[in-house]
Amino acid sequence: MICALGSAVCFGTASVFQAVAARTTAPGTDSGVDPRLLLRALSQWRYLLGLALDGVGFVLELVALRVLPIYAVGAALAATLAVTAVVAAPVLHTRLRPAEWGAVGVVCGGLALLALSSGAQGHLRGTPELRIGVLAFSLAVLASGALAGRLPDRARAATLGLGAGLGFGVVEVAVRLIDDFALPSLLTNPACYALLIGGGAAFLLLTSAFQRGSVTTATAAMVIGETIGPALVGIAWLGDRTRPGLTPLTALGFALAVAGALALARFGEAPAEVEGEPRSADEREGRRTRPVGDP
Repeated sequence: MICALGSAVCFGTASVFQAVAARTTAPGTDSGVDPRLLLRALSQWRYLLGLALDGVGFVLELVALRVLPIYAVGAALAATLAVTAVVAAPVLHTRLRPAEWGAVGVVCGGLALLALSSGAQGHLRGTPELRIGVLAFSLAVLASGALAGRLPDRARAATLGLGAGLGFGVVEVAVRLIDDFALPSLLTNPACYALLIGGGAAFLLLTSAFQRGSVTTATAAMVIGETIGPALVGIAWLGDRTRPGLTPLTALGFALAVAGALALARFGEAPAEVEGEPRSADEREGRRTRPVGDP
């Protein structure tokens, strides 16, 4: 659980730097999946710092996923938004309202309940069909980004964010499906390829979501995608269980952690201006955004 929470700290801090870098990167094509956007973001030190933190967080996540049920790790990763909110206050000069401090407390309380009630990791290693299914799903996540480019702005941000969350969820499940780390086994295990494709697709879609639409909307969708689906897979196919008699407490802890994270979704948003750069695509092109209710 310490590794899972350490992973959340790394990911939450990284998201602050990556959101800033993505929103100040020049837009490319109108496609939902734009590899050149990711390459341009990589030229910024903030994004590279975020990637370094993501690397450390990923290692900690792998350790946690080898021991804890997926639902416990997923809820801990949802706490990245609580970390982002706290980090954003001094770094981006934002201010947490009392209700948002309450949401941070709700996340922490939910994680405490999970720590008390979650059982050992499930003993099932998954079937060959599940491994192939996870690989196919990772390819579908990548393809969804191209389709998202044709959606209106708000729907596009939500779709890209959800796709990114599902991609991160693929990583969580794929780690549990890798039970032999010998090179021949890794090369013949579909879950290894699912991990690489799902993780790469998640980063690509999330970077596009940060740059192309409401990051708050995208972040909330991402939290849903990376927590609920993988938790259900862990319970249904991998044998994840709670401690005897504590299933309601686990469900409550999971719900509190995710709900608190969703309440903090706005902290995925970049600040209004960074080093003099306008934040949105409309502002970059000199267009005035009409206030809500303006005729």
